[in-house]
Amino acid sequence: MDTRWHEIETSGTKCTPLSVRVYSNEGRVRTPPLVLYLRGGSFLAEGAQREELPVAKALAESGAVVIEADYSTGSCNEFPAVIDRAFDALDCLSNSRKQYGSAKSLLFVAGEEAGGNVAAGLALKARDRMPGKLAGQILLSPMIDPLMASTSFRDADKIGMRQRWAEGWSRYLAKACGVAHPYAAPCQCTRLDRVAPALIFTAEDDPLRDETVNYAARLRDAGIQVRLHVFPAGSGWTGLYRGEGGKWLSAVCDEFSGFVQDLKN
Repeated sequence: MDTRWHEIETSGTKCTPLSVRVYSNEGRVRTPPLVLYLRGGSFLAEGAQREELPVAKALAESGAVVIEADYSTGSCNEFPAVIDRAFDALDCLSNSRKQYGSAKSLLFVAGEEAGGNVAAGLALKARDRMPGKLAGQILLSPMIDPLMASTSFRDADKIGMRQRWAEGWSRYLAKACGVAHPYAAPCQCTRLDRVAPALIFTAEDDPLRDETVNYAARLRDAGIQVRLHVFPAGSGWTGLYRGEGGKWLSAVCDEFSGFVQDLKN
């Protein structure tokens, strides 16, 4: 497994060069899927050069080329700068497919927790700004509901995340024009048609389960192809919020492989 950080120039004139980390396996397929990956951190963590992400590494080991973008540096973890930063990375990757894989490689955006919010918002922006170029979105317990009022959210204290998520939302939306903007809070978006197909993960004992499952249902109602995987309670899924992997990683990779195959058929 080869992982390395480097800087890329983007078309965003107001942005400094963007740091990305590439996860690549020597045994990857000839036309590997390209995945722009956005880490969690509750919109509170900043800086690149952090520990490798278990999901990103596992996807790369299964044959994808994964590009982790440092969306926090230069954006102060605030909307809309975060989405602008992530969109620059996606646009650059779309235009540089040969550099990382193949001109025919399918392009995906993926994210966990806060990064799942950014990935969902980015999929909406990609539909509006670069239609047809994004093959799919992969959302791992996306933190997409700023109201934090779901039934499952009452368990957030059990894993020590309620206060952290509240602080993260306050930071992310500090400069937003209300929380109703669909790119900031995708669960409140009223127009989900034509967005990229979605592969979505959560678990029965996940505090973000309800908002995740509800978003999957709304995508389906809008005619979007959705593949939803809900891990059983006790699977260790919530270790995702602490940067931990687990036996569930193999299921994530299997679901991703099936998702890619479905899109090719």
